[in-house]
Amino acid sequence: MSLNQAFMRNFLGNSPKWYKLAIITFLVINPFVFYLVDPFVAGWLLVGEFIFTLAMALKCYPLQPGGLLAIEAVAIGMTSPKMVLHEISANMEVVLLLIFMVAGIFFMKDLLLFVFTKLITKLRSKVVLSLAFCAAGAILSAFLDALTVIAVVISVVIGFYSVYHKVSSGKHYDHDHDHTHEEDFHEQHRADLKQFRGFLRNLLMHAGVGTALGGVMTKVGEPQNLIIAEKAGWEFIEFAIRMSPVTIPVFIFGLITCFVIEKMGWFSYGVQLPKNVHKVLSDYADEQDRRRTPKDKAKLITQGVIAGWLVVGLALHLAAVGLIGLSVIVLATAFNGITEEHALGKAFEEALPFTSLLAVFFAVVAVIIDQNLFTPVITWVLSYEGNTQMVMFYIANGLLSMVSDNVFVGTVYIEQIAQALADGRINRDQFDMLAVAINTGTNLPSVATPNGQAAFLFLLTSALAPLVRLSYGRMVYMALPYTIVLSIVGFICIQSGFLTDSTEKLYEKGLIKHHSAIVEPSGGDHH
Repeated sequence: MSLNQAFMRNFLGNSPKWYKLAIITFLVINPFVFYLVDPFVAGWLLVGEFIFTLAMALKCYPLQPGGLLAIEAVAIGMTSPKMVLHEISANMEVVLLLIFMVAGIFFMKDLLLFVFTKLITKLRSKVVLSLAFCAAGAILSAFLDALTVIAVVISVVIGFYSVYHKVSSGKHYDHDHDHTHEEDFHEQHRADLKQFRGFLRNLLMHAGVGTALGGVMTKVGEPQNLIIAEKAGWEFIEFAIRMSPVTIPVFIFGLITCFVIEKMGWFSYGVQLPKNVHKVLSDYADEQDRRRTPKDKAKLITQGVIAGWLVVGLALHLAAVGLIGLSVIVLATAFNGITEEHALGKAFEEALPFTSLLAVFFAVVAVIIDQNLFTPVITWVLSYEGNTQMVMFYIANGLLSMVSDNVFVGTVYIEQIAQALADGRINRDQFDMLAVAINTGTNLPSVATPNGQAAFLFLLTSALAPLVRLSYGRMVYMALPYTIVLSIVGFICIQSGFLTDSTEKLYEKGLIKHHSAIVEPSGGDHH
């Protein structure tokens, strides 16, 4: 191998050659377009390239190619390091949420494993179990970040899968075992394993959609919700109340969809848990119960109390979300005896790659602001009046969120309407209504693909996906009934005027108040 080939081989690791060449091509043409053609065109080209890296997340984690594009954008003057820092600083709450909250929940896995194990072994009806997973995903996501909830569900499902795999390979629960190999797998268990995979895929998708149903409802459900709430100056309770005219009907229809597709067995749902597998899991759960020492019980009680503090802390907004997450880390480790540095490190492994990717998002957002890329789009949408204006925002956000990451889309749009408010193109009440349209638009249709929802992407890139044979195409297919129902119900709530009328009633009852006009647009000194 020549030195040149070695460089090429090392560049972006195991990504396909065509992908590497695509990224190199982007990096080569961007400066030419920026200097020789038009900065505006170069800006849009960069956004398109960045969305491409998000869409191709399975070929290569978007941090590296997206990061290279962002570094180049700063280097050639599309934006400045100062502006990138301004964007990251303005969204510090989100960064802290991802670092500390995801890590905090890592130390509460015992409790969550306990709850989910009880669900799977005690609920014999698959329809009831599916609804329970969907609802649990939603309730947990309303108070924790959706990414965190999926991380928990993944670890639970890997736990079940490896227990069954171990026992079917003729070993005991305590034995070491590699559940990715199937050489020593007994023939009679293969059919059961295949069915068990289908069963787990069903539960994973219901839980994943549940995180979207719950994630749209509150300020902490998704990273972009925090950014939107921050710009609008809404606290936890106000955010939930303002979203409720859309989020509650959507939640109800989401559960109805879950019930129907399970009952009818459409879109490869309705796979039952094989009897043998249920017996293995029940025996395992019973043995865990028998072997639970006072020390283990104390851990579960401690984690239960901390979960209570988490809900109260978030609902009353006693501190920034990330700081509440940090308090969870301190409490859960202090009272459960986790005091070695390396034992703490594991908790941060899941969150930090995505946090780094988020910082790259903000660099691209800085380019969008400095090059005024979205100004024509926003001007066009704002040319509509009243309800139609909100509907246009909902659709524009929804379509973009299907192909790109919803955090990215939500951030870009809320920045733009904050600017429109600062320029006096819209009034404060209009801004508040548009913020609802943006939040629901980025959260609901984005279940269509793993690109849109961070939680889905996390699931797809996890170690679990290949074990249960969950591919990109299969996820899109299984999410389809949900995508259609959630998007349409959200659309009707806004289009029919239900959102506007309900918001008026909420004002009359004094549940929400009219805000003064001031919203801090991003990078005020740059315009």
